[in-house]
Amino acid sequence: MTRKPNAAIAFCVAAGLVGYLLLPWYAIQDTSWYEALPRIFSDGDAANGLLQGLLQGRGWLLAGLAGLVLCGVGAMSAPGRAQGRWLLVGGLIGALGLAVTGFTIGARGWSVAALNGAFGELSVNQFGIGAGGFVAIAALVLLFAFGLARLGYFKGDLFVAGAVIGCGVTMALFIAYPVSKALSGAFFDEDGKWSLAAFAARVFTERIWGLGCVAGGVRCGVAWNTLVLALLTAAGTTLLGTLMALMAERGGKRWQTPLRVLALLPIITPPFVVGLGLILLFGRAGVVNQLLESAFGIEPTRWFYGMQGVLVAQLFAFTPIAFMIMRGVVQGIAPSMEEAAQMLHADRRQTFFTVTLPLMKPGLANAFLVGFIESIADFGNPVVVGGQFSVLSTDIFFAIVGAQYDQGRAASLAWVLTIFALGVFALQRSVLGKKNYTTVSGKGDSGIAMALPDGVRRTVYAIAFPWIVFTLVVYLFAFAGGFVQTWGRDYSLTLNHFRTAFSLEWGQFGLVWAGTAWNSLITTLKLAGISAPITAALGLLIAWLLARNEFKGQGVFEFGALLAFAIPGTVLGVSYILAFNVPPFELTGTGLIIVLCFMFRNLPVGVRAGTAAFKQLDRSLDEASLMLRASTSQTLFRVVLPLLKPALVAALVYSFVRAMTTVSAVIFLVTAENELATTYIIGRVGNGDYGVALAYCTVLIVLMSAAIALIQFVVGERKLGRRRAVPVPVVAQ
Repeated sequence: MTRKPNAAIAFCVAAGLVGYLLLPWYAIQDTSWYEALPRIFSDGDAANGLLQGLLQGRGWLLAGLAGLVLCGVGAMSAPGRAQGRWLLVGGLIGALGLAVTGFTIGARGWSVAALNGAFGELSVNQFGIGAGGFVAIAALVLLFAFGLARLGYFKGDLFVAGAVIGCGVTMALFIAYPVSKALSGAFFDEDGKWSLAAFAARVFTERIWGLGCVAGGVRCGVAWNTLVLALLTAAGTTLLGTLMALMAERGGKRWQTPLRVLALLPIITPPFVVGLGLILLFGRAGVVNQLLESAFGIEPTRWFYGMQGVLVAQLFAFTPIAFMIMRGVVQGIAPSMEEAAQMLHADRRQTFFTVTLPLMKPGLANAFLVGFIESIADFGNPVVVGGQFSVLSTDIFFAIVGAQYDQGRAASLAWVLTIFALGVFALQRSVLGKKNYTTVSGKGDSGIAMALPDGVRRTVYAIAFPWIVFTLVVYLFAFAGGFVQTWGRDYSLTLNHFRTAFSLEWGQFGLVWAGTAWNSLITTLKLAGISAPITAALGLLIAWLLARNEFKGQGVFEFGALLAFAIPGTVLGVSYILAFNVPPFELTGTGLIIVLCFMFRNLPVGVRAGTAAFKQLDRSLDEASLMLRASTSQTLFRVVLPLLKPALVAALVYSFVRAMTTVSAVIFLVTAENELATTYIIGRVGNGDYGVALAYCTVLIVLMSAAIALIQFVVGERKLGRRRAVPVPVVAQ
């Protein structure tokens, strides 16, 4: 028991009062919260919450203050059920009162027409929530959670209660709420009336589910195209990622560093660059077709465009995610288990297939799930190399950005994707079940990792090594485009494309950032740098809650963390505009909405990587720390987190590079003040200026490679106390 059991409760009460008294309650347009601080005691829009409620007619804001007072009474009580009731009632009254009035009272009074008729028009309105409102509501939510803990829920642990309720409210607000607004459009007809028939008419169509014979074979509906492609992509990325992880961790040491660099190249590149590189190789005018024509007289065709092209592009793009997940899993396998099998006269092949491979099952399942969801949500690769091959994500994209702008149809197709994701999620849970995959315990393990069996080693090198070479070839083509005058016509070397984008000049007042790309690059680096550590921390916290705690609604909690991944980025971006364009959250046009979109779009990878890693850690590590009088938070940060370094690196790297390269989720959220690197590149590609676009991509790749190296250096490697293997001649089994 901590010496100050009410310290966290008192801190939250104090924070709530600070939100009411010392911060501007509302967000003022074109004014940051710190610029509005000098006016918090005035009678203007920047006034604090207390003055807004007492002097400006917004009495509903006093509900939160009343809740804080009740919680303050509870904070002065002794820990127990009585204190829990004070906190529960105070937190519920305050948070619920502010939430209800926030969603029902907007910039023009009542936001719901029925309330206008029932209570009459309001004489005052309210704007979007600001710094004061955010701090006060967050404090009230945590106090409500602490009340549940004091009443015996979450085993009485304040930290766990606050983490579960806090993460749950955050995901509900920034995932479930906007996505539900977007998906609800499927149930409204053209007149805006709710209709189940409208949903059925949009979903159960020949284009989505049909199977028909056409010239050259069978044309499937877009749902079947999506499902088959996603299953093939998930299986392929999991296989390739696992083989590369084995090659990096169990192969020759000389391959480890080059492999880790090359394997991550696709993930640090804007997705359309991969498509362009593949087209330069396999397109109608690509190198492969030109060689076939010159060597064998085969006339160039568009054979690459279609499902096969999309599959190759998605394997190329999503294999690094599986590699990052599986590398940590392979690292975590305890050599003592393999040594025990060999002491029982099992050879290396038997040990690998009966001990090593089964212990990799959580990572394999998580890598498959992430690959599947990435595939069904991707639209960049199908648009670039899909040809006539349509999938749900491209249909959703054109339904939103096309001339038709059919939000109902887009929402209906998004429902199909969500159901697919939910099905694979349920399958993954059933496969893993409640089996134990612990490989890292509190006991010493200085064993040497078993060398790969000869057959497995040959298979790994035969598949993984050519794939790495293929990766290098595609990137050589992509890099070359930024250093030649005009691809396909003038191959003379030049740096003009880099000068156009990133030139620096000396002006009258000093250094001038004259290049046209500087603004977008600096903005992207800033927003990605803010979102990445928050995303990684939140993802690993959610993974810890799922792996180390049991609470009601845990399955819904876990699926909520994956929901943003199952929704195509375009739909997520539109849903953010629909949800956060009016009070209580007026975020459209700000950098904050882009940061939030980055965070919750990329959250699932941190959750899945953390979940796979946690399944390898023995619970006795946590229990030993708790028995030594450490708190739950101390155990998490001092014992568990150092053993999760591979998962932390995966979450940080993925969050940062995806924020730097994402297109679909933010294409509707950018503004002139917050232009991003990918939207700048898309604009250049649209104008036919491929040289500048590829030059920008080269700069992005260099910057993100440096960022990945910095992340790995700062986080470091996980220390498991194992001996290094001494090279010995390979003996045939």
